[in-house]
Amino acid sequence: MPGWLETSVTVLTLAAMLVGLFGLVIPIFPGLVIIWLAALGYGLAHSFTTLGWIMFAVMTVLMIIGNVMDGVLMGAKALESGASKSAIWIALAAAVVGSLLLSPLGGLLLAPLALFLAEMARGHDKQEAWTITRGLMTGWGWSFVLRFIIGLVMIGLWMIWAWV
Repeated sequence: MPGWLETSVTVLTLAAMLVGLFGLVIPIFPGLVIIWLAALGYGLAHSFTTLGWIMFAVMTVLMIIGNVMDGVLMGAKALESGASKSAIWIALAAAVVGSLLLSPLGGLLLAPLALFLAEMARGHDKQEAWTITRGLMTGWGWSFVLRFIIGLVMIGLWMIWAWV
Protein backbone atom coordinates (compact mmCIF):
# COMPACT_ATOMS: atom_id res chain seq x y z
CA MET A 1 0.00 0.00 0.00
CA PRO A 2 1.48 3.40 -0.94
CA GLY A 3 2.50 5.61 1.97
CA TRP A 4 -0.08 8.31 1.23
CA LEU A 5 -2.89 5.72 1.18
CA GLU A 6 -1.70 4.11 4.40
CA THR A 7 -1.63 7.53 6.08
CA SER A 8 -5.10 8.33 4.71
CA VAL A 9 -6.56 5.07 6.04
CA THR A 10 -4.98 5.68 9.45
CA VAL A 11 -6.25 9.27 9.66
CA LEU A 12 -9.75 8.30 8.51
CA THR A 13 -9.83 5.45 11.01
CA LEU A 14 -8.88 7.77 13.85
CA ALA A 15 -11.43 10.36 12.70
CA ALA A 16 -14.20 7.73 12.65
CA MET A 17 -13.15 6.53 16.10
CA LEU A 18 -13.29 10.07 17.48
CA VAL A 19 -16.79 10.52 16.01
CA GLY A 20 -17.77 7.32 17.79
CA LEU A 21 -16.16 8.44 21.04
CA PHE A 22 -17.72 11.89 21.18
CA GLY A 23 -21.02 10.55 19.86
CA LEU A 24 -21.32 8.61 23.11
CA VAL A 25 -22.78 11.77 24.64
CA ILE A 26 -26.02 10.82 22.86
CA PRO A 27 -27.42 7.80 24.76
CA ILE A 28 -28.68 5.75 21.80
CA PHE A 29 -25.73 6.61 19.52
CA PRO A 30 -23.75 3.40 18.89
CA GLY A 31 -20.36 5.00 19.52
CA LEU A 32 -18.59 1.84 20.65
CA VAL A 33 -19.86 0.00 17.58
CA ILE A 34 -18.56 2.81 15.36
CA ILE A 35 -15.13 2.59 17.02
CA TRP A 36 -15.21 -1.19 16.53
CA LEU A 37 -16.25 -0.86 12.87
CA ALA A 38 -13.43 1.62 12.26
CA ALA A 39 -10.97 -0.88 13.73
CA LEU A 40 -12.46 -3.64 11.55
CA GLY A 41 -12.06 -1.44 8.47
CA TYR A 42 -8.48 -0.68 9.44
CA GLY A 43 -7.74 -4.37 9.90
CA LEU A 44 -9.25 -5.26 6.54
CA ALA A 45 -7.34 -2.46 4.79
CA HIS A 46 -4.00 -3.31 6.42
CA SER A 47 -4.43 -7.06 6.72
CA PHE A 48 -4.71 -8.40 10.22
CA THR A 49 -1.43 -9.29 11.88
CA THR A 50 -1.20 -11.40 15.03
CA LEU A 51 -1.13 -8.23 17.12
CA GLY A 52 -4.06 -6.90 15.10
CA TRP A 53 -6.17 -9.98 15.77
CA ILE A 54 -5.39 -9.86 19.48
CA MET A 55 -6.21 -6.15 19.75
CA PHE A 56 -9.35 -6.56 17.67
CA ALA A 57 -10.51 -9.47 19.83
CA VAL A 58 -10.01 -7.43 23.01
CA MET A 59 -11.79 -4.46 21.39
CA THR A 60 -14.69 -6.75 20.47
CA VAL A 61 -15.07 -7.94 24.05
CA LEU A 62 -14.88 -4.36 25.35
CA MET A 63 -17.50 -3.20 22.86
CA ILE A 64 -19.89 -5.97 23.90
CA ILE A 65 -19.34 -5.27 27.61
CA GLY A 66 -19.84 -1.53 27.10
CA ASN A 67 -23.06 -1.97 25.15
CA VAL A 68 -24.54 -4.47 27.59
CA MET A 69 -23.55 -2.45 30.66
CA ASP A 70 -25.13 0.64 29.14
CA GLY A 71 -28.64 -0.73 29.46
CA VAL A 72 -27.91 -2.58 32.68
CA LEU A 73 -26.69 0.54 34.51
CA MET A 74 -29.58 2.71 33.39
CA GLY A 75 -32.20 0.12 34.21
CA ALA A 76 -30.56 -0.91 37.48
CA LYS A 77 -30.38 2.65 38.79
CA ALA A 78 -34.00 3.28 37.84
CA LEU A 79 -35.13 0.00 39.44
CA GLU A 80 -33.02 0.76 42.51
CA SER A 81 -34.87 4.06 42.80
CA GLY A 82 -38.23 2.29 42.65
CA ALA A 83 -39.15 2.32 38.95
CA SER A 84 -41.41 -0.37 37.56
CA LYS A 85 -40.23 -2.47 34.64
CA SER A 86 -43.16 -1.28 32.55
CA ALA A 87 -42.22 2.36 33.17
CA ILE A 88 -38.64 1.62 32.12
CA TRP A 89 -39.92 0.09 28.87
CA ILE A 90 -42.06 3.18 28.29
CA ALA A 91 -39.02 5.40 28.87
CA LEU A 92 -36.97 3.29 26.44
CA ALA A 93 -39.67 3.58 23.77
CA ALA A 94 -39.85 7.34 24.36
CA ALA A 95 -36.05 7.59 24.00
CA VAL A 96 -36.12 5.79 20.66
CA VAL A 97 -39.09 7.74 19.30
CA GLY A 98 -37.70 11.02 20.61
CA SER A 99 -34.31 10.34 19.08
CA LEU A 100 -35.82 9.48 15.70
CA LEU A 101 -38.35 12.31 15.51
CA LEU A 102 -36.68 15.09 17.47
CA SER A 103 -33.01 14.48 16.72
CA PRO A 104 -30.91 12.33 19.02
CA LEU A 105 -31.26 14.87 21.81
CA GLY A 106 -35.04 14.45 21.80
CA GLY A 107 -34.59 11.07 23.44
CA LEU A 108 -32.66 12.70 26.27
CA LEU A 109 -35.70 14.79 27.07
CA LEU A 110 -38.50 12.35 26.36
CA ALA A 111 -37.17 9.30 28.23
CA PRO A 112 -37.02 10.95 31.67
CA LEU A 113 -40.30 12.74 31.01
CA ALA A 114 -41.98 9.47 30.00
CA LEU A 115 -40.61 7.69 33.07
CA PHE A 116 -41.80 10.52 35.33
CA LEU A 117 -45.30 10.49 33.79
CA ALA A 118 -45.50 6.67 33.86
CA GLU A 119 -44.60 6.61 37.54
CA MET A 120 -47.11 9.38 38.26
CA ALA A 121 -49.76 7.31 36.45
CA ARG A 122 -48.83 4.34 38.67
CA GLY A 123 -49.82 6.41 41.70
CA HIS A 124 -46.52 7.88 42.85
CA ASP A 125 -46.54 11.50 43.96
CA LYS A 126 -44.31 14.07 42.23
CA GLN A 127 -41.46 13.64 44.70
CA GLU A 128 -41.39 9.85 44.36
CA ALA A 129 -41.63 10.06 40.55
CA TRP A 130 -38.81 12.63 40.51
CA THR A 131 -36.61 10.40 42.71
CA ILE A 132 -37.19 7.49 40.32
CA THR A 133 -36.44 9.71 37.31
CA ARG A 134 -33.22 10.93 38.94
CA GLY A 135 -32.23 7.27 39.31
CA LEU A 136 -32.58 6.77 35.55
CA MET A 137 -30.57 9.91 34.83
CA THR A 138 -27.88 8.84 37.31
CA GLY A 139 -27.68 5.52 35.48
CA TRP A 140 -27.28 7.40 32.20
CA GLY A 141 -24.44 9.41 33.69
CA TRP A 142 -22.57 6.36 34.96
CA SER A 143 -23.27 4.57 31.71
CA PHE A 144 -21.74 7.44 29.74
CA VAL A 145 -18.63 7.46 31.96
CA LEU A 146 -18.20 3.69 31.53
CA ARG A 147 -18.73 3.77 27.77
CA PHE A 148 -16.40 6.77 27.35
CA ILE A 149 -13.61 5.03 29.29
CA ILE A 150 -14.14 1.85 27.27
CA GLY A 151 -14.05 3.93 24.07
CA LEU A 152 -10.75 5.52 25.13
CA VAL A 153 -9.29 2.09 25.89
CA MET A 154 -10.46 0.76 22.51
CA ILE A 155 -8.84 3.69 20.70
CA GLY A 156 -5.67 3.20 22.75
CA LEU A 157 -5.54 -0.47 21.77
CA TRP A 158 -5.98 0.47 18.12
CA MET A 159 -3.16 3.03 18.41
CA ILE A 160 -0.84 0.34 19.77
CA TRP A 161 -1.92 -1.92 16.91
CA ALA A 162 -1.48 0.82 14.28
CA TRP A 163 1.86 2.19 15.45
CA VAL A 164 3.72 -0.83 16.82
